[in-house]
Amino acid sequence: MKLIVQLVISSVFGIVFVGALLFGPAGTFDYWQAWVFLAIFSALTTVPNLYLARRRPEVLRRRMRAGPTAERRPAQRFASIGYLSVFVLVAVISALDHRLGWSTVPTAVVLLGQVLVAVGLGIAMSVILLNRYAAATVTIESDQQLVSTGWYAVVRHPMYFGVLIMFVGSPLALDSLWGLAVLVPGLVVFAVRILDEEKLLREELSGYREYTEKVRYRLLPYVW
Repeated sequence: MKLIVQLVISSVFGIVFVGALLFGPAGTFDYWQAWVFLAIFSALTTVPNLYLARRRPEVLRRRMRAGPTAERRPAQRFASIGYLSVFVLVAVISALDHRLGWSTVPTAVVLLGQVLVAVGLGIAMSVILLNRYAAATVTIESDQQLVSTGWYAVVRHPMYFGVLIMFVGSPLALDSLWGLAVLVPGLVVFAVRILDEEKLLREELSGYREYTEKVRYRLLPYVW
């Protein structure tokens, strides 16, 4: 029960925080693109977490230990700060773009963006359900087993793949083209986190070196 209470408080805070990032800079609640985005974000984060709270509480506890202060490795602290900064910038710039009309996004493209957000978040959350060691921080548990099935048979870091899809879709979903510019530093953050995480995995996770020979791509199939 305590874990569920913590989850509810965390979820409400997250939804309010994201809402403030969108509606504050937009200067209005008459922003349907943001309402749809917020509904998708809320549903695809809260519902799977409620399932974890009831069925796999140890996985949810790992997910809730998040943020720069929870990271042990300097590169991961940088990446954690970078993730939050990129998310905030995408939301704020997109909302300002909507308010000030810096760019024009057709409704069909907005809807495509919403689909990408849903798909990206869906992939990320499904990875958590597949891999019970998929923590929010980069660490190796004493009994951790290598997972190489499902999304892990496609790319070595499928959760980041899902988050990347969400990041690409978010500005479009929020009626902005200028928000896409933030993706450039976002890719740097992804690279730093993945390269440092792979260094740890190669050193401490049994079978990971052999796994990298079978699954060649880290983040994007046929790219990297």
